[in-house]
Amino acid sequence: IFRKTPSKRGVQVITGLGKYFRQIDKNRNGFLSQAALKEALKVFHLEMPEGDFESLWLILDDSKSDKVDYGKFTHAIFGEMNEYRKAFERKAYMKLDFNKTGSVPMVDVRKCYCAK
Repeated sequence: IFRKTPSKRGVQVITGLGKYFRQIDKNRNGFLSQAALKEALKVFHLEMPEGDFESLWLILDDSKSDKVDYGKFTHAIFGEMNEYRKAFERKAYMKLDFNKTGSVPMVDVRKCYCAK
């Protein structure tokens, strides 16, 4: 589905899938059913033969729970962050967690970040 170095469309699809997964996860548990994953792939024009989807599902549903962790799915697609990105993430988090509590309330994120 994805190349080693994703194209612009590839990046848009991957980020779009993550957003879509969060939207359809009504109970916010981080998991998707087989039907929900199949529908998401269809929405993003990533349909595949049923046999290939079944193979994908077997790999993703390693706990045999009939649901997949979409964070693990997107991590498998994106891969591990390189050290530069990890360092950048740590610096950003330290700036946001100015009270050093170990968590950042949304109100503090809004003070420092504009998504426009």
